[in-house]
Amino acid sequence: MQTIELLYVVFSVTLATAGLSMVGLAVRAYNRTSRQAMFHLSIGFTLIVAAAIATTVSAFVTRFEQTRILLSVNYLITTVGYLFVIYSITATE
Repeated sequence: MQTIELLYVVFSVTLATAGLSMVGLAVRAYNRTSRQAMFHLSIGFTLIVAAAIATTVSAFVTRFEQTRILLSVNYLITTVGYLFVIYSITATE
């Protein structure tokens, strides 16, 4: 594995770990408060983490070919995740 590929994996794992921590915190907050905002926040971070993991796995499976498609799908799923995060912050209950 080349250095750049190793760095890609390290950063992907770091993003996934941080994102899953946020999901766990949001789910715990939702269980304690039953606030819909925490539910939407957990969905948003789940999508962001899923996009990161799926893109990393897909990149290695396809040997980093078709990067335009991989990145386009990644950005689509990540954007939807961030829309849930934004909605959780701005929505009124």
